[in-house]
Amino acid sequence: MKKFVFVYHGSDVDANASSEVMAASKDKWMAWFGTFHDKMVDGGNPFAPSGKSVTSKGVETVSAEMTPATGYTIINANSMDDAVEIAKGCPLAQENTGAVRVYEALPM
Repeated sequence: MKKFVFVYHGSDVDANASSEVMAASKDKWMAWFGTFHDKMVDGGNPFAPSGKSVTSKGVETVSAEMTPATGYTIINANSMDDAVEIAKGCPLAQENTGAVRVYEALPM
């Protein structure tokens, strides 16, 4: 098995959503996770709305508008095609509210 990282972009709920909407969103995500739980390495977490970019020129604050990565998950899969099939079930992809970028984590 190979490791793949799902990097989420976007959100299926507004930051000011009601607790009912937030709970419904969580239920959708948990249902999707349940479809591949045996392949889960790290369920991941959402990212804070801003972070830091570190380069040789220094450090700068980046916001969600600059880099829309909103979270991650790490899974095991046989191939990129298998990982992509799993990613297609993500609530962000299903509801056209964002995207899932899939990267293979290469062994070192």
